[in-house]
Amino acid sequence: MITIIDYGIGNLTSIQNMLKKIGVESVISTQREVVAGADKLILPGVGSFDYGMQQLHQAGFVEVLNERVLSKRVPILGLCLGVQLLTAKSEEGVESGLGWIKGKTIAFDKSKLSSNEKIPHMGWSEIKGFERSTLFTGMYDEPRFYFVHSYHLQLENTEDTLAITNYGYDFSVGIERGNILGVQFHPEKSHKFGMKLLENFAKYY
Repeated sequence: MITIIDYGIGNLTSIQNMLKKIGVESVISTQREVVAGADKLILPGVGSFDYGMQQLHQAGFVEVLNERVLSKRVPILGLCLGVQLLTAKSEEGVESGLGWIKGKTIAFDKSKLSSNEKIPHMGWSEIKGFERSTLFTGMYDEPRFYFVHSYHLQLENTEDTLAITNYGYDFSVGIERGNILGVQFHPEKSHKFGMKLLENFAKYY
């Protein structure tokens, strides 16, 4: 069963409802014991980097997640803010991230954006460069996903990049390193594309 981590932020019910539509059982939990026994994990999130990390610490999830993900190698999927928290730090704040992926979260370079490209990056964008990942197995042609974010990933190792999109310039919108995965977009708001991605996470990881 997939455990959706409830640390006070994120579209938890929307994620669970989409999983239910594809016949995947999940539980939303605030309890460390449940997270510690999970077969798969989803780390959602909306809002600021610092607040997200503070909430994880306050809920007592950081040590449990380190044990479950790094030691036991349980698959985890970070969504939106959740993927940013997997990096070491963010230009948005001062808190340290989980640091599971080498890199950081940075603000958009406004000098590279056109007058029509506003911050936050909000709406539908196509992605590319995802062919090597089973997370996108059987994905529909020209996959596009729904984004809402003002910061994006900057990874040290290009091989960790799972997918990219372009908003003024190319940047990583997905990561994959072993059992650690994440996407900058919102699968739960991305209709058939998001549904397929969540189905693949449930099926293959």
